Amino acid sequence: MEDRVEVSLRETAQITCMFTSDDGIGGMTIQWSYVTRSGENQRIYHQDSLMTNVEPGTPYTDRISVNSTGDIVLSIRNVQLEDEVEFVCLVTSLTDGSAEGRTKLLVFEAPNLPTIEGVQTGISVNEDHPSVIGSCEVKNGYPKPNITWYKGNTPLRSIPDVVNVVSSITTESSGLYSVKSELRMKVEKEDKDAQFYCEVTYFVPGGMSMTETSLINITVYYPSTAVNIWVESPKGQIKEGDTIELHCSGNGNPQTDDTTWETNMLVLENVTRQNSGIYECISMDMDTVEEISQNTSLFVHYLGRATVISEKNEVYQGEDLNATCNAVASLPTETAWLKDDKVIAKGHILTLQDTTFDTAGTYVCKVTVPDIEGMETSGTLRVYVQGPPEIMGEDFKEIGTFDSTVDLSCNVRGFPVPKITWTNTDGKVHTSPQTVTEEGAESVVSVKVTSNMIVFCNASNEYGADAVTFSIKAITHTTTTATTTTISTTVSHVPGKTPLTAPAPLEGRDDTSGGNGVIIAVIIICILLLAILGSVLYFLYKKGKICGRSGKQDLTKEKSNKDNIVVEMKSDNTEEAILLGVNGEKQPPNDQVHI
Repeated sequence: MEDRVEVSLRETAQITCMFTSDDGIGGMTIQWSYVTRSGENQRIYHQDSLMTNVEPGTPYTDRISVNSTGDIVLSIRNVQLEDEVEFVCLVTSLTDGSAEGRTKLLVFEAPNLPTIEGVQTGISVNEDHPSVIGSCEVKNGYPKPNITWYKGNTPLRSIPDVVNVVSSITTESSGLYSVKSELRMKVEKEDKDAQFYCEVTYFVPGGMSMTETSLINITVYYPSTAVNIWVESPKGQIKEGDTIELHCSGNGNPQTDDTTWETNMLVLENVTRQNSGIYECISMDMDTVEEISQNTSLFVHYLGRATVISEKNEVYQGEDLNATCNAVASLPTETAWLKDDKVIAKGHILTLQDTTFDTAGTYVCKVTVPDIEGMETSGTLRVYVQGPPEIMGEDFKEIGTFDSTVDLSCNVRGFPVPKITWTNTDGKVHTSPQTVTEEGAESVVSVKVTSNMIVFCNASNEYGADAVTFSIKAITHTTTTATTTTISTTVSHVPGKTPLTAPAPLEGRDDTSGGNGVIIAVIIICILLLAILGSVLYFLYKKGKICGRSGKQDLTKEKSNKDNIVVEMKSDNTEEAILLGVNGEKQPPNDQVHI
C-alpha cells in the first residue's frame, strides 16, 4: 500500500490495498479499519467468501464502498478533515495467513483569496518604534497557509527595532485555519513611494500553490515647523461606512512655504469604530528638531449587524411565534418589521399569533438610527408554517379545447413542500416536474387530448392531502365541400357547471355557397337533357323518320354509301349551294344526291 494518499476536502479518496495469493478472492477475508485518535483500530468494512458488510455506526458507514475486482480499493466519499487518519487493510487467506497494510490519508483545502488592509493614517519618520504598515489575512485553509510580506520585490524579514512581522493563527469551528499577519516597520522618507503586498503559499495535493494580494501604499510624514489638522468631511457626525477626509497642512510633508499653505488630505475609506481615536499631525524641523503638533478627536458612530433570534422558525397552523431583533449601536435606534416591503410591526419584538399559510414568508427586521440619515442595518427571519397541502383555486375546473394537447397547472401551498402527482380516470400517471415556490410547489403538465377526459391533480405531505379535478371537453372541427362548420361537443356534463356550447357564426359573413351549388346542378341537368335529345334525333335520323326542311330534301328508300351522303346548306345571300360530304369534301352540284 502507499504510505500516503492526498485528497482535497469534500472530494473522493481512493486507497488501494495490493496483495498476492493463490487462494483467490473467494478464499480470503478482507477487513478495513482506521486508527482512532486514541490509537485503537476501528473496523469499518468486512468481507469474506459469503458476505460483505459495512460496519454500522461509524463515521464512514454511509460514505465508503469497496471494489474487490483486482486490487482492493477503498473509496471514501465527501472527505472531511476528520478523515485525516491512518487506514489499515487486513487480508487473511487459508494458506498464506494474514497480511496488513497502512496508508495515511492527507486532506487539503485551498484557502480563500487573501485580503490586505493598509494603515489609513500617515507614518512619521521620527517614530521611535516600528509603526503598523498594514495587515494581511487569509481564511479557511488546510493545512495552515503561510504569509510573506514584500516591499517592492524584496521579502521582509523581522529585524529588531526596524521590521517586525507578527502572525496569529485561528482555528475555525470547521477545523480550517485562518492566518493574520501584521507588518510593523520604521519608515524612512523613501518609503513614501514604496508598494507593499503579501504572498500566500499553501499546500495542495501533490505540491504547493501561491497567490498574492493587491498593492498598498503608505503615507510618510516629514517634520514641519508648523502644522494644522481638521476634518474636512463629512460635516457633522461620522458613521461607519463613511469616508473621512482628514486635512493636515504644514511646511514638511505635506509642505508649505512662508506665504501659501498647501492642504494634505488623509482619506479613511469605509471607516469602522476601530478608526475612532485621536489623530495627530506632527511637524518637526529637520535642522532644529523642533516638534510642532496638533490633534483632533474622531468618533465613528456604529451600528452593528441586526441579530434576529427566534425560538423556532417552523410552526404548525394555529401556533404562535415570537422573535426579537437587536443591533449594537452608539446612538438610540428604531426597529421595524417588514413583510413583502410593508411594515407590519414596530419594536424589536415580533409576535405572530394564530399562524396560517399566509403567515409564512420572509420577514425583514430593519434597524435605523434616526439621528444620522442613511445609518441602518437589517436582518431576516424565514418563517415556515406546517400544515396539509392546499391547492389554490376551485376544486373542479371544466376546460374546453380545440387543441390536441392542453396544459394544466396546479399551484399548492403547504409545508413540508407537498409532492404533486397527476392521474386520470384510467389510472394513468402523467409525469411532470414540480417547482418549489415561496408558498409550496407548482406543477404544469401537458395532457394529450383525444376525447373527453378527467385529470386529477393530487398534492400530499406528511400532514395530509388535497386534490383538484379538471374536466376536459374535446371540441372538434368538421368541414364539407360546400360549407365549413365548427361544432362544439360536450359529451358529459358536470352538475353545477355550464356545458360548453358551439361557437356562434362569425357576424357579417355572406354565405352564398348554397346558391352557387344550385346553379351548378341546373347546368349539369341541362347538359344531360341536351345529350339525350341529340341521341333521340340521331336515332330517328338513322331510321329515316326525319323529313327534309321546306321540301328541299326527299326521303328515299335507297341505301347510300356514307361517303356520298351530303347535306345541302344554303345562304340567304347566295344562290349557290355548298355541298359537303360526310367526310368533309366539297361535292359538285351535278354529284348531288337527294336523301
